[in-house]
Amino acid sequence: MAFAQDIRSIEAGLAHKVSENLKALADSFAKYRLYRRTVRELNELSAAELADIGLNRGAIISAAREAVYGN
Repeated sequence: MAFAQDIRSIEAGLAHKVSENLKALADSFAKYRLYRRTVRELNELSAAELADIGLNRGAIISAAREAVYGN
């Protein structure tokens, strides 16, 4: 009987770990999509519009990375 309980406990733990990993993967993908969208939208701005917000074309990628990932 204890053996069956141990197996169920292991299966529940494994299911929880898989669920956590899938959630982390989904979160990472959502952040990546937001990053790509941010880069795309900043690239659509004119040089004057970028200057208004304190950016230039060379700073778009780092600004988008910082906005989405915080680093």
